[in-house]
Amino acid sequence: MPPVAVGKTRGAERRARFDGSKLVLNVLLPLAGVLVALGFGAFLLILLKANPIEAYTALVKGAVGNKFGLTLTLVKTAPLLLVGAGICIAFRANVINIGGEGQIILGALAGTWIPLALPGLPGWLLIPLSCLGGVLAGGIWGFVPGILKARLRVNEILSTIMMNAIALQLLNLLLQGPLMDPEGIAHGTYLAQSAQLPKQAWLTRMAPPTLLHTGVLIAVAMAILVYIFLWRTTIGYNIRAVGLNPDASRYSGIKVPFYEALSLTLAGGLAGLAGVIEVIGVQHRLMPGLTSGYGFTGIVAALLGSLHPLGLIPASVVFGGLLVGADRMQRAVQVPSSLITAILGLVVLFVSGAAIWSRRWSARRLTRAAKSVEAQK
Repeated sequence: MPPVAVGKTRGAERRARFDGSKLVLNVLLPLAGVLVALGFGAFLLILLKANPIEAYTALVKGAVGNKFGLTLTLVKTAPLLLVGAGICIAFRANVINIGGEGQIILGALAGTWIPLALPGLPGWLLIPLSCLGGVLAGGIWGFVPGILKARLRVNEILSTIMMNAIALQLLNLLLQGPLMDPEGIAHGTYLAQSAQLPKQAWLTRMAPPTLLHTGVLIAVAMAILVYIFLWRTTIGYNIRAVGLNPDASRYSGIKVPFYEALSLTLAGGLAGLAGVIEVIGVQHRLMPGLTSGYGFTGIVAALLGSLHPLGLIPASVVFGGLLVGADRMQRAVQVPSSLITAILGLVVLFVSGAAIWSRRWSARRLTRAAKSVEAQK
């Protein structure tokens, strides 16, 4: 066989081996992290004298065992998918967005104020306006730590966490003041919630009487659009280049600070859209606790999906099922709610650890491959 053909064959073999390794790193390792976390959870269940098999059976049945559980899993998938899609953009630019909770709140505030301020608009106009307002509000909330990172090199982890706290206090202030339900004030209840949104602002229910709404389709469409944006556009290429090597990107003329700020802004906009969908799709009014931890769980869903928008779709369904099934498990085996939180925390820990180990393993393999090429020359 000619030397050139031999070289091509060896190169193809190396690429095939590398592709197989990428499958292990991107798919199997995060799943292994989930399984290990559930194994530790089983140990904790045994310590509490609960049957792990019975507990996990109840978890699965609660998530997908009937029509109500399955549809509720999909409902919880929508905000996780939107927050996770934003996380994929931010992490690809090598910036960390911990501000999903605050961005969800700002999006929900905008998505509540617009329908209440414009109740006479038809639904075909009011729903897009509400979604656009939520995207803009969340984007602005993400832009603030983004510009601080880009211009002043302020650590985005600290700034986004602080923005969460500000958003929460702003929500409490408005729900106890300007946005409080006038009917509650009139009846003397003074509940910390807004008035109910006009019905034309509600998202359509796809399987009544369940909560499944068209926001799930919007979330899936946005994840696909984020994939196209990151891998099929020049801006997306620049974002990924900045994340892979900011120094080389800067040398090649890419404005690194701009793309860092842009990625956090886009992540904030997607989280803001998640807040709008929760209000107009599920609750139909603004209430405390609407985030339900989606801003943090969405990060882990993104890691489980290997920070890829398409891998994020099944990962979000998995975590949506965990959130729904955990309630059923708690009732079935009579364990404290703190144990459910601990099990979900273990999933976060092991999936994050698997993601870190995956990146390090990929870096080592690339280094060895580069050395091998240099040796052959």
